[in-house]
Amino acid sequence: MRAAWRLARLVPHVLHGLWIVRRRFELLTEAERHQLIQWWSVKTLRILGITLTSQGQALPTGHLVVANHVSWLDIAAVHAVLPQARFVSKADVKHWPIVGALVEGAGTLFIERSSKRDALRVVHQTAAALQAGDCVAVFPEGTTGAGPELLPFHANLLQAAVSTEAPVLPVVLRWHEPGERFSTAARFIGDTTLVQSLWAIASARGLGIDVQVLPSVATAGQDRRALGDVLRGLISARL
Repeated sequence: MRAAWRLARLVPHVLHGLWIVRRRFELLTEAERHQLIQWWSVKTLRILGITLTSQGQALPTGHLVVANHVSWLDIAAVHAVLPQARFVSKADVKHWPIVGALVEGAGTLFIERSSKRDALRVVHQTAAALQAGDCVAVFPEGTTGAGPELLPFHANLLQAAVSTEAPVLPVVLRWHEPGERFSTAARFIGDTTLVQSLWAIASARGLGIDVQVLPSVATAGQDRRALGDVLRGLISARL
């Protein structure tokens, strides 16, 4: 009953978000769009019974956000704290029903991870966005993990920050629930489908997400692989 009630409330909220993206976004200022993204993300978490806590400060402009990756809801969790972030996401998310339209409307950059040529295109696109003063967010693990231990970091997209000398903002995401420091309900791994994951999250009791924004890391003169190791170490230590 808990899950059914939450999902019944989520459907009109998601449709409302889709309407906003398709009918209103082009008419709004950047600040107004960020405000709506944050409102929508916070309400999404609240409808699903997820408690949000956050620590740390954002940077004003032109930085790369690097976060660990556990759930498809990580984007909403980050947007609840950093609504200005434009995510780099795998291309197949663009084709998810409704969700794809929402993330595309929020300015997401899509990448074909199996294509080196496309990865290079997105590096250039990300660098241009950083130079324009945007905040771009990436999940350098490339896929979702179980939570406690990080997967290896792929450093390709970090080159955009190195090339533009844009600072990197490490962000730590820790999903938790009663009796579990690292939530199993929030995990989106293995053969789990989006529907199965959504039901597990909606059914959970006391699910929470802790978003920690760590101090920024300078990139001038850095090697991208060494930078990736540093960032992975910082996030892993805080987890």
